[in-house]
Amino acid sequence: MRLGYYAHHHGSGHCRQIDKLAALLPVDARRQLIVFTSLSSDAYTFTSIDETQIVSLQAEDECDDDVLKGRAGKHWQPASLHYSPVGNSNIQKRSHQILDTIYQRKIDLMIIDVSVEVAMLCRVASIPYLYIRLPGIRDDTPHLNAFAGALALLAPYPRLLEATMTPEWVGKKTLYLDFINTAQQKELFYHEFIKILAKLNTSNVKDWKEAPHTIITVIKGYGGHEAIDMKLPELRQLLPSAFIISLGPINDEMRYHVDIATQVNDVTPFMQHSDYLLMACGLNAVAQAYDYTTPLVVA
Repeated sequence: MRLGYYAHHHGSGHCRQIDKLAALLPVDARRQLIVFTSLSSDAYTFTSIDETQIVSLQAEDECDDDVLKGRAGKHWQPASLHYSPVGNSNIQKRSHQILDTIYQRKIDLMIIDVSVEVAMLCRVASIPYLYIRLPGIRDDTPHLNAFAGALALLAPYPRLLEATMTPEWVGKKTLYLDFINTAQQKELFYHEFIKILAKLNTSNVKDWKEAPHTIITVIKGYGGHEAIDMKLPELRQLLPSAFIISLGPINDEMRYHVDIATQVNDVTPFMQHSDYLLMACGLNAVAQAYDYTTPLVVA
């Protein structure tokens, strides 16, 4: 079966999700997979998927000459869509890219992670699709229509995390995949972790004769880190003596509220050996943190 996978461009988590799924596929099936995304190669580098299998989509940003903006308001946009500009050349191009590639490469089934608009495009074009569900309540009309139009729904998290208010028919239509975590990183001992911190904290080497009493690691991705950054001054005020580490992007003015601000390839040691974790509730991060007993606060 030839599969197509639409990965939303917000953050790198959607591309990372299909990268993990692809790693679980047999080699022959993996080679037949086509990924559609407008996320740039600079923002995420695939490890399980060859670049020839990636269709780089036109962005869906609004244009100055749109006839109608993407969220024109009641009575000016279909209730089944979240975002539907009219006369937008970007969306016209990307819609053609998606449909033409599906036809030319004879894709049998699309998996959509996530976009109500791409789901509706597939349904109107009579293309079968599965829809990826994110945790939480998604009971607005566009989401429910996308769910209804899918052959089935996929939830990359345990059934235990299902919201109690989820409609019964949605739950019955959902295949729960549990957390997908294919990373096999070598775990470090605590003293090795402390050595890493000492190297990163070059401005305060003399303080590393003993390990800090309380280590808090703040982990952020590229899907909107500003909201967490805004909490850093309050975190510092509440815990003035804690050693606070910021991993991922950070606003320059917020660097003064943390002891280390850096980016790393492997967050596993920080998840394992910190006293507390604060992070965005992206599925990939939560799936990785799930294996450890470190107390977690999600934003």
